[in-house]
Amino acid sequence: MDDHISDAVGRPDLIRLDDSLLCLRFETMKVVSALAAVRRLLESGAVRPGDTLIDSSSGIYAYALALACHRYGLRCHIIGSATVDRTLRTQLEVLGVRLELMRAGNDLKLDQNRRVARIREILAEHPEYHWMRQYHDDIHDLGYAEVADRLAAQLGDGPLTLVGGVGTGVSTGALAQQLRRRGADVRLVGVQPFGSVTFGCEHVADPEIIIAGIGSSIPFGNVRHDRYDTVHWTAFDAALAGSVDLLRRHAVFAGLSAGAAYLAARWEHRTAADRTVLFVAADTGHRYVDSVFARHRDAVPVEHLAPRQVRSAREIALPWSRMAWNGAPAPAAAVAAGGHAGAAAPTPAARLG
Repeated sequence: MDDHISDAVGRPDLIRLDDSLLCLRFETMKVVSALAAVRRLLESGAVRPGDTLIDSSSGIYAYALALACHRYGLRCHIIGSATVDRTLRTQLEVLGVRLELMRAGNDLKLDQNRRVARIREILAEHPEYHWMRQYHDDIHDLGYAEVADRLAAQLGDGPLTLVGGVGTGVSTGALAQQLRRRGADVRLVGVQPFGSVTFGCEHVADPEIIIAGIGSSIPFGNVRHDRYDTVHWTAFDAALAGSVDLLRRHAVFAGLSAGAAYLAARWEHRTAADRTVLFVAADTGHRYVDSVFARHRDAVPVEHLAPRQVRSAREIALPWSRMAWNGAPAPAAAVAAGGHAGAAAPTPAARLG
């Protein structure tokens, strides 16, 4: 029996789609990292019950942090993107979250920078608040140890390819690292939207929308580029096709990033049949009912899609590209001040030609 709903929300389901293609399905993945981070802060004395935690979010982390604060008796202040939907806004309000939404706009970089700037203004007025820094603080890695334990127990030590969104770096990157520490043979495949600076694709814009939560237009300090073996860039329309096929073929109702990861995982499964391929579905499909699933008749059959194989960032093109990353360092534009990527390093384009 769980002591709090956050335990149930953060516990993933491992679903076999076929003999060696698996889905790790979460209701809300970031609950795992938020709970562990808040526990560590309380244990260390960095925060105390009644304190206020603050951060920026496009939606999912806001809910995760709200649940952690509810569980441990903390206040929660979120600077949110205009993409936070009505259902989530209502949940956050009832949970007692103070939510400030930035005004809507088409520029993701401007939106993210505005949110960070607003947090700095608030901290200047309230230095006692604790900034969670989900985009930079490694403390969010901690929650994936338990997930790795469960996977290791169920999958054994055979070769595994892990596929999923990169996001802030503390989901697929942390999970792969935890599994590798247990001696597992893990290949890590990151999924990114076009327009994301994280792996050097800021120069290619998606004519639809940027897939929320798996990329960024500003540098993130806790992405470990050297953990990734391969990167897929997936456009909205391709991810939509993946999400619809995942529901239609396997009855898994998951978000847009899961559709992108599923598409990439199918390809990796086809090209490395000797490995188990596990992709991450980080959230459910509820917030994508209108933007994705209502358009299911427009979805291209996934069998008609294949990635463009590229050797450098200059070759990346819509609607889907794939590149061997081979643990290369971060592109210069993706290095956050004070982050772990270190000094600006040559991009894969420079290294691979």
